[in-house]
Amino acid sequence: MAKPRVVIVGGGFTGTALAIHLARLSPEGLEITLVEPRPLPGHGVAYSAQDPAHRINVPAGRMFLSAEEQGDFERWYQSSPAFADDPGARWEDGKLYPQRSAFGRYVAEKFLEAATTTPSTLRHLHDRATRLHGHTVETAGGVQLRADAVVLAISHPPPAVPGAVAQALARHPSLIADPWQPGAFDSIGGRDRVAIIGTGLSMADVVASLHRRGHRGPITAFSRRGLLPRPNARGDYAPWPLRSPALPTLSLRGWLRRTRQEIAAAAEQGISWQAVLDDVRAHGQQIWPSLSLADQQRFLRHLRPWWDVHRYRIAPQVAAVIAEAQAQGRLQVLAARLKQIAPDGEAASLILQHRHGGNEPLQVDRVIVTTGPAHGALLESQPLLHQLAQQGVVQADPLGLGILVNEQAETLNRQGEANPHLLVAGPAARGRFGELMGLPQVAEHAEAVARRLLHTLTPTRRCPASR
Repeated sequence: MAKPRVVIVGGGFTGTALAIHLARLSPEGLEITLVEPRPLPGHGVAYSAQDPAHRINVPAGRMFLSAEEQGDFERWYQSSPAFADDPGARWEDGKLYPQRSAFGRYVAEKFLEAATTTPSTLRHLHDRATRLHGHTVETAGGVQLRADAVVLAISHPPPAVPGAVAQALARHPSLIADPWQPGAFDSIGGRDRVAIIGTGLSMADVVASLHRRGHRGPITAFSRRGLLPRPNARGDYAPWPLRSPALPTLSLRGWLRRTRQEIAAAAEQGISWQAVLDDVRAHGQQIWPSLSLADQQRFLRHLRPWWDVHRYRIAPQVAAVIAEAQAQGRLQVLAARLKQIAPDGEAASLILQHRHGGNEPLQVDRVIVTTGPAHGALLESQPLLHQLAQQGVVQADPLGLGILVNEQAETLNRQGEANPHLLVAGPAARGRFGELMGLPQVAEHAEAVARRLLHTLTPTRRCPASR
């Protein structure tokens, strides 16, 4: 009897983790093809970064493929040459914050391990999926892959350039629209004046990269609220499980009130707010679906910036660079919006409108966009998703976060019908599940999707409860 065939479109962390879980959990094995144009699986946008300034944002001990393997990456890293070559990875409190590429190499190694130690056949097809016809995936290289199930693990489209910027600076040398492109900063001089649109994690990475390259010119970073990512807590801290044994169904306002109460209660015992947010995040995939659509929209409109800066923290090495730049007056972070922008020779002229009133002119040599991936345009970001959307096979979720799926991560077509043979894993499904942008939630979701998929493909076979 032939093994069921699974094609996973997208071989970043989500897709690679899904392939590993499928291989581990299938007693008799599957034929798994990971379609990913990057040279190695497991890297994606985040972990393919080669800049030494780009570090994982949480301690190495909290990066894993499954809860059972907590600590495995940290042990692997400490025994690797990368650890000896990067003394800056260990922070003052003893925690390790490796360069992101190290975690990508770890996941790629786990993929190869699963390919050689499980009954499944795993392969990485170095190609890009372009169309899906029935049960056949077509690639840019002309390969046709028959599949019993297809999983879309496509998560991060390119950043979107704000309309006014694109109109004013299209093809202008001052504009760096995608800071993740190789060589994006090669034209920036050591004393160039830089404006950064956005003040989140991507901005922090850009500042760290420029600092490592020797840039010491003035930087102005701005966003509507001017919020910076918060740092991780120093040292170890006790966990703070939410005090009710059963999570009640609360409104958004109720969850906001309860979270503040939990933070206050933890503070009375000397426990940091980070511990409380960690547990709220851990329950995110239960909390988010319990909220009404109106509350979800309110969260995205009003609370999401505050959640993001507390949830998505920065490595202390990066936080130190930002703090130093601010203390020296080289980095200015503003709560402002772009009111006007125009080319000025090889440079650019901006007018910023401060959140609480007043305008500020700004002359810069480079404008860098760090507003993050354009998830609202995901279905237009590549040919395969565009084709599926045009045919009504998939549709955007009502929040504009990704692809509409049901509670089983199955896609819903234009008529609202679920397709158990076309699933979504990872951040593109966060409209349904909420907290799906960082580890360990993405790893947990990949494992859950693997279990659901095995139930569909092998309904008469028992999937082991755990490894």
